[in-house]
Order: sequence, then C-alpha cells, then structure tokens
Amino acid sequence: MSEREIVVGVTGGVAAFKSAQLVSQLVQNGYNVTVVLTEAAEQFVGEATFAALTRRPVARKVFDPVQFPLGAHIELSRRATLLCVAPATADFLAKAAHGLADDLLSTLYLAFTGTILVAPAMNSEMWSKPVVQRNITQLRADGVQFVDPDEGWLSCRTRGVGRMAPPETIAASIARLLGG
Repeated sequence: MSEREIVVGVTGGVAAFKSAQLVSQLVQNGYNVTVVLTEAAEQFVGEATFAALTRRPVARKVFDPVQFPLGAHIELSRRATLLCVAPATADFLAKAAHGLADDLLSTLYLAFTGTILVAPAMNSEMWSKPVVQRNITQLRADGVQFVDPDEGWLSCRTRGVGRMAPPETIAASIARLLGG
C-alpha cells in the first residue's frame, strides 16, 4: 500500500465531468491514480478521458483476469491508501450503507480497508430525502469521510443543495486525510 496511491470511483451523475478535473489535479499533485468507472458513469464521461489523465487503464469490471488476476477489488484495495468516490450518487450511498456489492466499485468499497472519502452529488429532493440522510448517517458512523455537496445551480434546472463540491475542495480534503 502506497500513501501516494489513490482510487477514484466515478458514479453515474452529471457531476462526473468534475471528476476528470479532480483526477487531473491529483495527478498534478503527484498522486498515482486509478479510476473505477461504473456502467452509469460511462453515460456521462468516457474511459479514454481518465486513461489519458492517469496514464493507466480504467478499471470497470470485477473480473478482469488480464489486468487484475486476483480480482480488481482485491488488487486495488491492497494497492491504494485512499478511495474517493466522486460523484457519489444516492444509489452508491445506499449500496455502501447496506453492504450491497453488485459492481466493481461497490465490491471494492467492501474490500477496502484504507480511508474512504465520498463527495455526494444529486438533486436537492434526493439529497434531502430521509432515507438518503439515514444512509449518510450510517456511513459517517462507519468512518466514511464526506465532502458535503454545495448549494447552487443543479442540472435539473433548479437551485438547491446537491451540487458536488469543487474538485479543488475534494483534492484539499484528500491531501489533509493523507497528511500532505
């Protein structure tokens, strides 16, 4: 495990474009970054973007015997010190809070023993839903670190809380959590 090794999980929300900025900033700050894309994330931003930014293949499948003979969730969890999920959708938060593992990112979350940081992003109605807030409370109790969403213009053409924090804010939280 290397303190300069980070996995960034990208879930399926329009804020995924900000994840490319986050990954670029982390690489420029000297971190080695591997990106895990969910299937839904690929609807918003492509694999080629993250491969170019990290100069590494993007992880997408639990079972990839060529890239990860032991399983991507095992190899990535052993390699990295920090797992950052940005954006973290309501779907991912629910999976994490309830221990569901039906894709690479949720399986990696369960196998990961290092620091976990999530940056939620969703519309304000979803963010304020009691079940989402219960999931967040549970994840905080489990030791997950959060960079809470901002208030602002949302892709659903309203203003409210749910906008993913700026990449610079997330990168600063990562540096603080890793002691640098």
